[in-house]
Amino acid sequence: MTQVPPPRSRKKHTMKKTVAIVANSSWNIYNFRQPLIKQFKLAGYRVLVIAPVDEYIHYLNDSYFTRHIPLRFLAAQRKNPLWDLLLLWELYRIYRRERPDLALHFTIKPNIFGSLAARWAGIASVPTVTGLGYTFLHNGLLGQLARRLYRQAFRNVARAVFHNEDDLRLFIREGLITKEKTLVIPGSGVNTNHFRPLPQPDTDKFIFLFIGRLLHDKGIREYAAAACQLRRLAPRAECWVIGQLNPEYPAALHRQELLQLIEEHHIRYLGFTEDVRPYLKQAHALVLPSYREGMPRAILEAMAMGKPIVTTDTAGCRETVEPGRNGYLVMARDAEALAESMTQLYLLSEDGRQAMGAYSREKVLRQFDEKIIVSAYLSLCEAALAERNSNQMRSVPTAHKKKLAK
Repeated sequence: MTQVPPPRSRKKHTMKKTVAIVANSSWNIYNFRQPLIKQFKLAGYRVLVIAPVDEYIHYLNDSYFTRHIPLRFLAAQRKNPLWDLLLLWELYRIYRRERPDLALHFTIKPNIFGSLAARWAGIASVPTVTGLGYTFLHNGLLGQLARRLYRQAFRNVARAVFHNEDDLRLFIREGLITKEKTLVIPGSGVNTNHFRPLPQPDTDKFIFLFIGRLLHDKGIREYAAAACQLRRLAPRAECWVIGQLNPEYPAALHRQELLQLIEEHHIRYLGFTEDVRPYLKQAHALVLPSYREGMPRAILEAMAMGKPIVTTDTAGCRETVEPGRNGYLVMARDAEALAESMTQLYLLSEDGRQAMGAYSREKVLRQFDEKIIVSAYLSLCEAALAERNSNQMRSVPTAHKKKLAK
């Protein structure tokens, strides 16, 4: 596994390098990539964003001197191979026209088709595996196809970033990439000034909070089953849910299932919100019984606000919790174990819960603050660009090298 070198001093470049940031939506850019864009520009890079346009394109209002090139043929849930070929051609043409010095790919389709297009266009690229997705994790023809595409796409990347060690080891074990080209950067980071501890309202309720898309893979069924058990074990407990229904997703919770859970009073559904802080402020703990994650942003935000965590001992989730220090880990798909850990936290003394919350905050500041993540990406890009320039110089005839030196 490649270690990221420490950041070098940020000197002005005589000729600005261009970095392309490619993702599957403007929503992704708005929510996860703005700190990176800002720091790249402060470091003297030109930034080119390549992503489909949606209602979050308003990020450009606060991101001066950033160009955005819309992608017409990227639809995250579309499984039409013709559209994927058109996306590959579209990205290739953009790279041939714009000639960025480096392309950073985020999310599944940009990782695969962006990396292939960059290789064919002669552009250095760095994909980030933010999570493996439903298709990859559920074996079948599509899963096998995804593995073949990853193997081809990652063959000549400068580096490949993973959000957790489990995903990295899986890719190496299946021969999708070589170990020396990999490194872990733990997530997209969290703004610890925006998400900070706030005084909790005085209430006799004990509030567990689930934040995430309403998918079976996020453990929403197990959370609801645990909520049912808690009515007997923890009478003051309430189980809140914030998240979107995703009917187009294969593992989505059906509307009728959600309605039934609400009517039976197992959960209190609060819909979707852009700002989760008011709800985290009221919560005593965050619960995310996911089957697998890249690096769960909801957990990091809750930790930054000083909350204990109950989550699963699975990829991405286990990196966030030190059992007994800032929360508990349970086996995935085990509603009974989940209910037991939630009850254990419910019965913990107030001082004990506060100590757990304080350790959550400390852990985020130490490992997951967005400043740490952005610095790692800047160092990685400097190293990738330096390696690219070195390779280019080795391919130049000796006589021409002397002319360049003059």
